[in-house]
Amino acid sequence: MIRLSRLTLQRSHTPEAISQRLSSGPRQRYLKDMIFGAIDGSITTFAIVSGVSGAGLSTGVIIVLGIANLLADGFSMAASNFLGTRAENEFRKTMREREEAEIETYPEGEIEEVRQIFALKGFEGKALDDLVEVITANQTVWVDTMMQEEHGLSSEDTNAWWSAGATFVAFIVAGCLPLLTFVLNYLTPGLIPSPFLVSTGLTFLAFVLVGLAKGHFTSGGYFVSAMETLVVGAVAAGLAFFVGFGLQSIVV
Repeated sequence: MIRLSRLTLQRSHTPEAISQRLSSGPRQRYLKDMIFGAIDGSITTFAIVSGVSGAGLSTGVIIVLGIANLLADGFSMAASNFLGTRAENEFRKTMREREEAEIETYPEGEIEEVRQIFALKGFEGKALDDLVEVITANQTVWVDTMMQEEHGLSSEDTNAWWSAGATFVAFIVAGCLPLLTFVLNYLTPGLIPSPFLVSTGLTFLAFVLVGLAKGHFTSGGYFVSAMETLVVGAVAAGLAFFVGFGLQSIVV
């Protein structure tokens, strides 16, 4: 349960603070992009480490394949996220243009849609009439309302470049952890006696850290969020390990 300080709310809800907050527009969040990139970066790199370690290949091969995976797969994910986000923005633009055309062509039907939308929310009588009149008096407000209520779309675009960047950075940072022990052993041979076991621990640590970061922005709590991400990540990492272990005979 979220608990808020009344004094803090009073300070952030003065007329001046509210005006400043609303004038800057809604803040975009890239939490989904970062979690997606971090989890995938950890798992795919761990899959490389598992497969190559199981095949008994050298530390140098593990590092080369791991870095190649980080750069290639990280860029691929970022590019896919960029294209997907831009496609959503273009779809939002198309639907907005469609709503504007419908309002210009047949305003009576669009007014009836607004009326029924808010009637379903419990408005009725004069309150409903006044609300419909206010909304349909301003075309921008009218279109924004239809975008949100009829199509479930935000009126604001998402920055495709920032989404892609968040995915790529999170992928690289989290994906480096499973490789860290092998890089250290390559630079200082014998420094870590069981690099694969330590790499497994660091991979699970990455899942916990991602879960803690997620818990900071959600109401589920740090512990629940960390355990949830750890379990999901552990299942995926376990699958990657057993696939790599099972295929080792192909390259041995």
